[in-house]
Amino acid sequence: MPVNILFAAHAERWETYENPLNTALSNAGVQANLSTDIAPFEVDYIVYAPNSDVQDFTPFTRAKAVLNLWAGVEDVVGNTTLRIPLARMVDGGLTQGMVEWVTGHVLRHHLNTDLQVLNQDGIWRKHIPPLACDRPVAILGLGVLGQACAKALAGLGFDVSGWSRSPKDVPDITCLNGDDGLQQALKRAGIIVLLLPFTPQTENIINAGALSLMPKGAVIINPGRGQLIADEALLNALDQGQIGHATLDVFRQEPLPPEHPFWAHDKVTVTPHIASETRAKTAAEVIAENVRRGEAGEPFLHLVDRDLGY
Repeated sequence: MPVNILFAAHAERWETYENPLNTALSNAGVQANLSTDIAPFEVDYIVYAPNSDVQDFTPFTRAKAVLNLWAGVEDVVGNTTLRIPLARMVDGGLTQGMVEWVTGHVLRHHLNTDLQVLNQDGIWRKHIPPLACDRPVAILGLGVLGQACAKALAGLGFDVSGWSRSPKDVPDITCLNGDDGLQQALKRAGIIVLLLPFTPQTENIINAGALSLMPKGAVIINPGRGQLIADEALLNALDQGQIGHATLDVFRQEPLPPEHPFWAHDKVTVTPHIASETRAKTAAEVIAENVRRGEAGEPFLHLVDRDLGY
């Protein structure tokens, strides 16, 4: 008997995911009825985007799990009607995309390529950067994405430290945790990459106090969550020269309003939430595996800890 899988996301997502999901489910040996229109009491699994029309999970009385299409779950984890397992998206394509974006921007700032690229004006500006081993980089957040980025940067020779709320052990990475560890990470790094989830504990983690700890002229790269940074504090630090540049891919409001001061600031680079995107083919394989596990009575992958919020 086929399992009923409701695809609860915007229409353009359905167009992208329908064929890859059906293929992945078939390859996983799962006989499934995948649709955007299934009576709630008949749904076994929900493939879910938090901005979908489904906000009340109460009618889904036989559903076994909600399988999130996004890595971020902050918009659904607090939903009090959701009482079944919630799995976040951990996708090889998404991870690789994040590694490429982070590595590219770390190298951009390390090498100061903007100096030449943005100044093709006939003036000979010679800049010799330090070697990567002499450029400390801190990754705040050592989840799947943070660890992958830390390993890639360490592989290029950077002196990489990583910070997380709880202790982690990542080969070749100086792992720090707790309040003291955060201060240590901020004080030593010339480039800071933010890959923390958004939770009450991480909101405004980069505030005036944190910014004051960083080496003068440090660079902030944020492909994590806009709420990690106190915007006004960052602008003040940029204006005062405490922070040399901020490359930001995520914001409290998206799209970023045209009047927001980040757009016009000469020390801010805005990118439109493109650091990484869930790839339909690889994401479909992750979802299909979780459905297979659910039907086989095996543990789901990438379950969200409701207490931690990620």
